[in-house]
Amino acid sequence: MPHRAYLFSLRLAHGFREACLDEPYTGRRLSRDVMAGLTVGIIAIPLAMALAIASGVPPQYGLYTAFIAGFLIALLGGSRFSISGPTAAFVVILYPIAQSHGLGGLLLATLMSGILLVIMALMRLGRFIEYIPESVTLGFTGGIAVVIATLQVKDFFGLNIGAMPEHYWDKIAALAQGLPGIDAMSTLVAGTTLTTMLLWPRLKTPIPPHLPAVLIGSLLALFLNTSGADIATIGSRFSYLMPDGSAGTGIPPFLPEFAWPWQRPDVDGKPLGISWSMVQELLPAAFAIAMLGAIESLLCAVVLDGMTGKRHSANSELLGQGIGNIVTPFFGGITATAAIARSAANYKAGAESPVAAMIHAVVVLLALVYLAPFLAYLPMAAMAALLIMVAWNMSEAPKAVHLLKTAPKSDVLVFLTCFFLTVALDMVIAITTGILLAAVLFMREMAQMTRVTDITGNKRVVSAGLPDGWQVFKINGPLFFAAADRIFGELAGLSHNARGLILYMDGVTVLDAGGLSALNKLVDVCQAEGTRIIVADLQFQPLKTLARAGVGPVEGVSSFYPSLDAALTAVTTRAIG
Repeated sequence: MPHRAYLFSLRLAHGFREACLDEPYTGRRLSRDVMAGLTVGIIAIPLAMALAIASGVPPQYGLYTAFIAGFLIALLGGSRFSISGPTAAFVVILYPIAQSHGLGGLLLATLMSGILLVIMALMRLGRFIEYIPESVTLGFTGGIAVVIATLQVKDFFGLNIGAMPEHYWDKIAALAQGLPGIDAMSTLVAGTTLTTMLLWPRLKTPIPPHLPAVLIGSLLALFLNTSGADIATIGSRFSYLMPDGSAGTGIPPFLPEFAWPWQRPDVDGKPLGISWSMVQELLPAAFAIAMLGAIESLLCAVVLDGMTGKRHSANSELLGQGIGNIVTPFFGGITATAAIARSAANYKAGAESPVAAMIHAVVVLLALVYLAPFLAYLPMAAMAALLIMVAWNMSEAPKAVHLLKTAPKSDVLVFLTCFFLTVALDMVIAITTGILLAAVLFMREMAQMTRVTDITGNKRVVSAGLPDGWQVFKINGPLFFAAADRIFGELAGLSHNARGLILYMDGVTVLDAGGLSALNKLVDVCQAEGTRIIVADLQFQPLKTLARAGVGPVEGVSSFYPSLDAALTAVTTRAIG
């Protein structure tokens, strides 16, 4: 087998093998996986439907995603406890795609994002999550939560509004215009569902709060509808075609069929088709999906590592996510990634291995086939309340408030920038701007930390007396492009009246191309002024940079010594004139 194919197959098998085969897989472990899978599967059913609706597609596509992607990613990924499926974070990206390109465009973008995730895995970019600051992740997740909650206002209050506009402020305007038409019965169902979710944890039962909340909301809506109310449900809002051509309401009680994503309908109900221009049009959205999917799945894996003491394989996880998102669109599934809340519930329910996630997928599949008639009774108002709670949980508001109160001003600025750009413009713009802003602010702070100090008179360091006109300067901090010009510029100004300068550089850990250029400029200035310059006690990285650039001593101008003592000895013994 070729070397690359061998590595590829190893990565595919890594997560499942590490979780199930590196330890004896006993009947006890299997029973714990079965119980955890049943628990999370029941949790995932209403969430998958609600998230599909929020993404702009009928609810069955969320179920397709949960059982197809959920099974494949568990089998091929690198995190043993992760549960994958539709997540709230994707709503802000998927909803505009569904509005402008229909289901076909959404599935094609998902397929493209899966390919990008596989490329990221093969390039071993799994650890890039370490370079995204917390202020960025909190900012865009908070912004996403606000957008999701805003999208639920329509169904929460039963407002008679058509398709929501694409831009956030237009959404706010549409909701404001529709507010006079609040439906009291829908609001009652939504309020009851939300209140149940808030109060249920006080009972301290192992049953997750959203299950009894959705059940109570559904029973209340059923009672009110039989009493003459007109509360929208999945059955009244969505329909499908049976194999014989007749129409059905709610969710189709049969498995999805294979179809090319570009043969699915566009926004006008016609086959989307595929062309280079369509691929180009969807590429930015696919890139955004891939980036967010990578961030969400790896963040989830890191959270689970902290809970369990285990270690995930970042690149295997990206590979599993990529393959899952490549396969799922061919069966109507939308974008999937690891869901932190469901994954945490999986571990707390006693999961031992990825088998629990696979069983969760089977539970969702069985619900689709056997419970579809009952799922049609779920009220849209209850689903909206469920998603508002999901949005609140994903916002991590307590952590955001803590950051605003205690973090440095630069982190607060990055957080607020990401938050407002996510809400007002676009998540990709928000993340890109946030990372760039965080990098620039970090470089500014690092540059300010780099200092040059005159230690000529410090007898503890410079014990021997120096000849007249000689000075010793200690440089502390990285000499990169943002700091080097300032540091060496200061030294160049001091060289005018100096006979010689000793640069004590044991505190310089980094010397980049900008620092090298600034050092060469200082050498040129010293040569013009007739000033000798000595560089002492270089660390490995700066020394390596100088060697690679071919920088060495210049006769009568510059020299290098391995320690400050050696440089001082050379000067005091007149070895250097």
